[in-house]
Amino acid sequence: MKSRKLSVLLVEDSRADARLILEVFKEESVNADVTVVRDGEEAMDFLLKRRSFKGAPTPNLILLDLNLPKKDGREVLSEIKQNTHLNGIPIIILTTSQSEDDVANCYKLQASCFVTKPIDLEKFVDVIRSLDEFWFSAVKFPPEPRVC
Repeated sequence: MKSRKLSVLLVEDSRADARLILEVFKEESVNADVTVVRDGEEAMDFLLKRRSFKGAPTPNLILLDLNLPKKDGREVLSEIKQNTHLNGIPIIILTTSQSEDDVANCYKLQASCFVTKPIDLEKFVDVIRSLDEFWFSAVKFPPEPRVC
């Protein structure tokens, strides 16, 4: 039985990191449509289907960087978890931050997991592969909402 294609929102301001994540997903044949946005305001526009994102899908999973322009990832996480239409979406914090306060606060705000991006390229690729192995292979997501 083939698993359904997931919708993933990648909120990442680093073009190099976003490109690497997408490349690893392609190599691993991740069964997902990935949309990349570059800042926190754009992330919220996508999630709330505002401006140029009026027909955007509601993602099954969000990969969220913390250190974003315009609105940082901490604010985005908080807004998502306060919104009854969005708060059930699993959110993976994927950041360079190693701050114990960030870890504690993100879990307090109900992040699904907190992953620090390694500086070493090979280790970074390994981390993304491990996300693929767990989130796209082992995790069961809720069914798509039915349209009446």
